[in-house]
Amino acid sequence: MHDLGVGFGYLLQGQRWVARHGKQYGFGLVPGLITLVLYLGALVSLAVWGADFVGWATPFADDWSSPWNGLFRGFLTAVLFALSLLLAVVTFTAVTLLIGQPFYEALSETVDRDVSPDGSAPVSGLPLWRELWISARDSLRVVLRALVWGVLLFALGFIPFLGQTVVPVIGLFVTGFFLTEELTSVALQRRTVDARSRLALLRARRTLVWGFGTPLAVAFLVPFVAVFLMPGAVAGATLMARDLLGEETKDENDREEPDAIPRPH
Repeated sequence: MHDLGVGFGYLLQGQRWVARHGKQYGFGLVPGLITLVLYLGALVSLAVWGADFVGWATPFADDWSSPWNGLFRGFLTAVLFALSLLLAVVTFTAVTLLIGQPFYEALSETVDRDVSPDGSAPVSGLPLWRELWISARDSLRVVLRALVWGVLLFALGFIPFLGQTVVPVIGLFVTGFFLTEELTSVALQRRTVDARSRLALLRARRTLVWGFGTPLAVAFLVPFVAVFLMPGAVAGATLMARDLLGEETKDENDREEPDAIPRPH
């Protein structure tokens, strides 16, 4: 239970860090704003044409008597939109990190330099195209695993009482784990920790991960909040990655303001 509080503490520390470093915060907002515009466009399109798509996909219901065809297609439209919202929440971080790889790499490095006793930050030494490829490949694996969980939890949601009480709570913990996996990948990938090893680190400290990721998952359910929390989430995940690897961190009171924003690689 102690790790739950520690994980939540890293989330708060990350938000405090970007609040003290306004330039880095503004720098880290750009990828989230780009992703938000793309996702809003997709969801609005789904809201406008989702019913038409369901009608096209279910021609066998054309001859059903009213109101059964309308109820059936209305239910499928609602399911389609609900699954799309779940997918948007789960994939928002992955897509934002992919779009903002150079931005968040620079932000994470700045956090590392600020909290490291010797002022250094690990670097992967890989070219940008290689880092983007690894990030995209690993993110796709996370999204596919999250989709499997999403479908399973959606099906369990039809169980009376449990589906409306226990299952949503489990869903938040699952989403929180995947969010943390994505966010810590920024700092851990720079340390050349591969996807399998990253997953093993996180599973070994599940309560720490849930303490960090579950409150973030709840916050991400509120429209637009994810955009403004992403820079601090990346900063907090960098601090947590140092903890997972047992790296020494300088006391918060001894940290200094960075002179400038590092350029993206």
